Amino acid sequence: MGIGSLTLPSPPQFVILSLLLLCAFGEAVDPFACDPKDAVTAGFPFCKVSMPMSDRVNDLVGRLTLQEKVRLLINGAAPIPRLGIEGYEWWSEALHGVSDVGPGTKFGGAFPGATSFPQVISTAASFNATLWEAIGRVVSDEARAMYNGGSAGLTYWSPNVNIFRDPRWGRGQETPGEDPVLAGTYAAYYVKGLQGNDGDRLKVAACCKHFTAYDLDNWNGVDRFHFNAQVSKQDIEDTFDVPFKMCVQDGNVASVMCSYNEVNGVPTCADPNLLRNTVRGQWKLDGYIVSDCDSVGVFYNTQHYTTTPEQAAADAIKAGLDLDCGPFLAQHSEDAVKQGLLNEVDINNALVNTLRVQMRLGMFDGEPSVQPFGKLGPKDVCTPSNQELALEAARQGIVLLKNSGVSLPLSHRRHRTVAVIGPNSDATVSMIGNYAGVACGYTSPLQGIGSYVKTIHQLGCANVACRDDKLFSAAIDAARQADATVLVMGLDQSIEAEFRDRTGLLLPGRQQELVSKVAKASKGPTVLVLMSGGPIDVSFAKNDPRIGAILWAGYPGQAGGAAIADVLYGTTNPGGKLPMTWYPQDYVSNLAMTDMAMRSSRRRNYPGRTYRFYKGPVVYPFGHGLSYTNFVHTIVNAPHVVTVPLDGHRRSGNATVLGKAIKVNHARCNKLSLGLQVNVKNTGSKDGTHTMLVFSTPPAGHWAPSKQLVAFAKVYVSARSEQQVGISIHVCKFLSVVDRSGVRRIPTGLHRIHIGDVKHSVSLEAATLGV
Repeated sequence: MGIGSLTLPSPPQFVILSLLLLCAFGEAVDPFACDPKDAVTAGFPFCKVSMPMSDRVNDLVGRLTLQEKVRLLINGAAPIPRLGIEGYEWWSEALHGVSDVGPGTKFGGAFPGATSFPQVISTAASFNATLWEAIGRVVSDEARAMYNGGSAGLTYWSPNVNIFRDPRWGRGQETPGEDPVLAGTYAAYYVKGLQGNDGDRLKVAACCKHFTAYDLDNWNGVDRFHFNAQVSKQDIEDTFDVPFKMCVQDGNVASVMCSYNEVNGVPTCADPNLLRNTVRGQWKLDGYIVSDCDSVGVFYNTQHYTTTPEQAAADAIKAGLDLDCGPFLAQHSEDAVKQGLLNEVDINNALVNTLRVQMRLGMFDGEPSVQPFGKLGPKDVCTPSNQELALEAARQGIVLLKNSGVSLPLSHRRHRTVAVIGPNSDATVSMIGNYAGVACGYTSPLQGIGSYVKTIHQLGCANVACRDDKLFSAAIDAARQADATVLVMGLDQSIEAEFRDRTGLLLPGRQQELVSKVAKASKGPTVLVLMSGGPIDVSFAKNDPRIGAILWAGYPGQAGGAAIADVLYGTTNPGGKLPMTWYPQDYVSNLAMTDMAMRSSRRRNYPGRTYRFYKGPVVYPFGHGLSYTNFVHTIVNAPHVVTVPLDGHRRSGNATVLGKAIKVNHARCNKLSLGLQVNVKNTGSKDGTHTMLVFSTPPAGHWAPSKQLVAFAKVYVSARSEQQVGISIHVCKFLSVVDRSGVRRIPTGLHRIHIGDVKHSVSLEAATLGV
């Protein structure tokens, strides 16, 4: 029985019923547009759900005045009362849970919090695409529930899929790491989870950001507002654009955000080659392009790219920008039209893209409560199952870096008292990183470990800055008394954050000194747990025999402490792998963050970036991560030759360079894949989930990375049993390389596939004429 058919109870009962409904659904929300109770506006053609969406969009745009149009070009879009359209705030965030960053979302009342998942860098360490999509589904459930209750929007400017190019970047924590295929796969699956699978309809609209070559915030006097990223065509195609292309083409994302920085002298939000030609033209974005907040103002006021604000507005819109986060386009676009710098049709085209997304979200379909997801409310936020998924995500993202002499897991019988020490030992808010919201609740490391055994707690340092040793002696005494010691150290947002890049890679202040002194005094095993977004040079701990084990927990979200304890005590067998290289401090000593080159150069004494191009010493490599058991791989079935068919009637000589590489756009790529069957055997005594990473080393050449990730899979294998895993590698996407001109090619010859210690060689050959 619907609410509309209820017989109204007496006044006191009615008050109670109203309160119950409020608790169930949150504050009732009027339709954004096309209110069926308004006979005039509900009759507009753009309100007719039965009409083709393109006709509805065009009808609406045709009814708007120029003054109304320009006020729809910004995140705080103005209402249009005569057409029955409410104002709308486009800016909401959902990086790893519904966030309170941005004015579109408000916590409180019926929505005091939302599930806060691990920071993205931690979730990426799971290498589990199914998990990423599941998190997206939960986040969008909670986002829709909050929208239905009037506390959030439906357009979420997440995820961040920039490449974690330099280990000092303060926002690296928001990204899926340094590998473009990993980042792109994460983008596609998280976006699918957010946006749903109802054809053209959207559950919420996601946004992949920040396009492109954005990975510096504030380093050595250079900030993101003034930075001109000098990037080669090779690196743009080979590295920086890969996650965005995958997000658009594989994830069908509804939006892309352009960044603050310039690329090769042109602001990204004013570059038609990037926006109109690449994102919308080549990749076929079905959605809108939005600026990072005040980017248009930045390229006029700070970068001085144009001489007048009207020219800036015109350049942005003509380049392909549809929506401005900030007031600039609303202030200057009308005058740009009057001055002849911009045609009104250009504004119309921008509005077609934004209004179409709103229609795909159902915002012009009338009463929200009768639409799909219209019944979601407060009861669907912070549910036990949602919070359990946050805990599971934290478990899967923890990486075991070191485990000497089987220091872990700890034993309930032998380690009955544990000293829990460190500035992050009782962390709560620090565990959720940046771009977070208000969590449902927290389990700190101290609380998590305390659920297993008796604890002795000492901070050791007042905070992560650890500027003095005043608290050292109490921490050392605790380690002397306990059966085991767990040090929870690392970083927080005071060290790495948006607009805060790190200066080095060592533990801050005197943390290293505290760890070494406590480890020396501890009467039982010493375990170092690190919280951070970026890598830390912990060579001292890696090489210290008194530190038996090291865990990296990243920023593990609201349930991080419980997940850490589950790994420490073996309830969870760790299976995470590092999504970024952990470099020694020497790596950054003479390396400018502003140097965007990915490939190493002997001539410049330049080391290169990421595992794909850097060949020097590391603390821990990309993909490193131990388990409490052992896994052995065997390739059961794999081809030794793969023939690449050529498009049309091209002769292979015309499609290659010196007969050694086929242009990808000259190959028939559609279903061209390399299939492998791999046996994974668990030879140990503990059940475990194995993270299988598949790398390829292309034939030698100056274009090629030393190796690159081409596939990954998660497989659960019981102790002393085995599972077979099928891997499919798309040849054109993942076995190709990019030449110096930015052209993607498939090298012919021997490609070496690496899975752990197992290697397999496969020869790629161009088809002869007529094949």
